[in-house]
Amino acid sequence: MNHPTRRNFIKTSLGGTAGMLILPNIFTGSLFAAASPNKQLQVAQIGCGRMGSGDMDGILRQTKARVVAVCDLDSKRAAAAAAHAEEHYKKKGEAAVRIGVYEDYREVLANPEIDAVVVSVPDHWHGLIAVAAAIAGKHIYVQKPLAYTIAEAIALRKAVLAKKVILQTGSQQRSENPFPAFRPASEAVRNGRIGKLQTIKIGVGIDKPSGKAPAPMPVPPTLNFERWLGPAPEQPYMEGRVHPQHDIGRPGWITTEGFGLGMITNWGAHHIDIAQWAMGQELGGPMTIEAQAEFMLNDVWTVHTSYHIAMMFPNEVQLILDNSFENGIHFEGSEGWVFCTRGAAKVTASDPNTPVGGASALRASNANILSPLGADAKRWPASHDHYDNWIDSVLANKEPVAPVSQSARSLETCATAWIGMKLKRKLTWDAAKEEFVGDAEANALRSRNPRKPEYDTQVLLAKAGLA
Repeated sequence: MNHPTRRNFIKTSLGGTAGMLILPNIFTGSLFAAASPNKQLQVAQIGCGRMGSGDMDGILRQTKARVVAVCDLDSKRAAAAAAHAEEHYKKKGEAAVRIGVYEDYREVLANPEIDAVVVSVPDHWHGLIAVAAAIAGKHIYVQKPLAYTIAEAIALRKAVLAKKVILQTGSQQRSENPFPAFRPASEAVRNGRIGKLQTIKIGVGIDKPSGKAPAPMPVPPTLNFERWLGPAPEQPYMEGRVHPQHDIGRPGWITTEGFGLGMITNWGAHHIDIAQWAMGQELGGPMTIEAQAEFMLNDVWTVHTSYHIAMMFPNEVQLILDNSFENGIHFEGSEGWVFCTRGAAKVTASDPNTPVGGASALRASNANILSPLGADAKRWPASHDHYDNWIDSVLANKEPVAPVSQSARSLETCATAWIGMKLKRKLTWDAAKEEFVGDAEANALRSRNPRKPEYDTQVLLAKAGLA
């Protein structure tokens, strides 16, 4: 998960050192003088920050795809990403490389030479850009959480299925590399190795900023902040709740509810996704939700901090999320337990807690629980590398390991938990209808009122004849 060379390169570039950073003109011409010799998938990277730089590296290392363009509302980030991609291909022996640089993702989607896009923007933009990409006929890799709201997730699923494009969600715990513990643990549960599944305990920690809250400040000339806000409420610019201007460190928008719902969707989307597959509910969801949470109360950082959530799923399975639990997923059954997590590595210093005391990322009450499964066992689709799985799925026109039909359900479960946090009372969820039972207030929170109609996924669907 660490890319020292890339991070150092981009950090140096964003620092604005004389001679190091050249802001190219917005690209409008042909991407390459000659066609790609191997008919590679032509990919554009939309969002070039902390997650986007890692996602772009994931595409750069593929042989069946090629990064041909980058897009970011911060021109410094776009320029640094383009320079990094160009340098990558030059090191492979290419004499002349030109990466397209865009500010507006709509121009990316209008370019017929681009086959697919990687969407690594802040959470409040995921659904909007992905819906627009699907309508434009582009294949999509979109970071988790799939969308900001339940309504956006449903809209995206509708657009992807209608346009028959391939969407992979960045739920990398579904692929063996770099987090190998989740597959054997969830497959053991799905195949009855711990007996009847009774309880799932999930820890995703909290993410609370430290230091003094930022104050309004002038918008940098290289950032289109008005566009960056998108559907979020009108508000003054603060670097501390957007993203750093001189590196690609952890951004402040993560802790502001207008841009993301907090750790319940940030890490929750990862672990809920695995848990639902393990219990056979990858196309289902909870029946009831009871949640309590504390929220940051200043007007800058506003997401939840401590929380406790209890959900009941079909087959009398209780799922409990609590920030005091070790980061990971603990499955408890009538005949034993199994636990899985990512391991000791942290993506950043503020990521949640890791295995305590050097404990293994994969452990069980009995070694037999994790012994090899039989040929007829229920298994995840094969996927070693998440990006490679997406590219192969696009080229073969088949469903990837993290398809929209299932990631929409993971998002819904996380979002119902968040709604329970806000309302602080028991809620009943109808997974088949994707709505709360007899609760207008809770149902209203399935969607948001965007700042402008152009930022409404329902408007996008209507214009495309898909409403």
